This record gives sequence, C-alpha cells and structure tokens, in this order.
Amino acid sequence: MRVYVPLTLSGLAAAHGAGEVGPGPGPLTAYAVTPGLREWYVSDDIEELEYAALSRAAAASLRMIAGDPGEARRRVVVAVDVPEGAAVADPDQGLSAASLGEVRIAAPLPLAKAAAVHVDADEAEEDVAAAAAALGAADLGDDDARFTVDGAEDHELLWFGVQEIPQLIG
Repeated sequence: MRVYVPLTLSGLAAAHGAGEVGPGPGPLTAYAVTPGLREWYVSDDIEELEYAALSRAAAASLRMIAGDPGEARRRVVVAVDVPEGAAVADPDQGLSAASLGEVRIAAPLPLAKAAAVHVDADEAEEDVAAAAAALGAADLGDDDARFTVDGAEDHELLWFGVQEIPQLIG
C-alpha cells in the first residue's frame, strides 16, 4: 500500500538526518487510498485515487506550514510503500470530510524505502504563503479565503527521487 506522508521542508530535513519518517509523539498520520476515499471519490482508477490521496497529504502539509511562521512556504509529501496492515484507517471517522484517506502508522518509515518526494516548485511559494495565511478564515467559511487556499492547490507538486533530498533541503 502506498501512503503519502505530509511534511514541511524542515521536517524533510529532519527525516533525512534520521533516515526515517516519524512517528513522533503518537502514530504518524499519512494519507492513502482507503475505503472512505474510494467511496467519496467514486472512481475505480487507482491513479486518480492515489492522486486524491496525494492531494489530501498536500493539504495537510499546508496546515503544517500555516502553523509555523518560520517554515518555508513549500508543501512536501513523501510517498512510501508500506506492507498491508501497516497503515490503519480510523473506522470511527467514516466519511468525515476532514479525515478522508487519513491513516495512522505506528512504526517509523525508512526514508530509503520512499518511492518519491513531492515538493512545490519555487514559483508556488507566494501562493502557498497566501494560502497558509488564509487557511483559518477559509475554515470558518470565508469564500475569498477559500479561493486563496485553492490557489495553492492549483500548483502541482513536483516529483523528486529520494537521492535528490539533499538538494531540496540544502
């Protein structure tokens, strides 16, 4: 099963230094193609479903950025293949929009086993910064703020191999 782990650039640097991603205090939160995500997305195309999970992780990365004013304004998602059963969806969440595709992972994930790292291009930084600043208002229903947040989501994350992490964090 492929999971998408939301991070920040400083989180990626810490994972690179440790050689693994998570878990910190408590289990690691990631995103994957879960039954709830399949039902919500109404598609059998695995590539579309994985893109939806990646997008959910990118949104979680944006929330991490919004919570840290000193963080670089570039979303980061690490894609890792884990054994079946290693990633567990919370059955109590059901089809809660806030937790679609969300899974918990109890053990650290070796960074060397990552399939890819997805990061915003430099050109996205301004829109990601604006989205991070507008996130709270968007959550409260402000349509203009939601439009600003959507502006960051218009940027596709770029694909990088694990061997390229030193250039990304350097």
